[in-house]
Amino acid sequence: MRLDYVSLPCTMRDMVSAKRESLITQMRRGTLEYCVLALLRSQPRYGFDLVRTLGAADGLITSEGTIYPLLSRLRRDGLVTTTWNESPSGPPRRYYQLTGAGQEALELFTSEWDRFTTAVDHLLTQGESP
Repeated sequence: MRLDYVSLPCTMRDMVSAKRESLITQMRRGTLEYCVLALLRSQPRYGFDLVRTLGAADGLITSEGTIYPLLSRLRRDGLVTTTWNESPSGPPRRYYQLTGAGQEALELFTSEWDRFTTAVDHLLTQGESP
């Protein structure tokens, strides 16, 4: 008697996909606030504009439910300020702008990010620390 084991279609793909999503979520969690600060570096933006821009970047898909609490925290921490501006297509919009402290935080992150990614890239390609 021969027994054939058949797995459900896509089971392995779903497991790999779930692991990938978990990995991306962990990476996004540590960098998203700095991506927002970087987007505010050149000009003030309103929340939904940030959601759209981040959503267009591969791997940074996010939602309003993530961005607005993050923006509130950045404001409480003094990294951004807000102003209300009239909108040509609806109600007034709250615009977020980088503060001096936000610029400093972004500069620190940028320098550390360069150092960090260089070390990780080296380990991934060489297998040893620099």
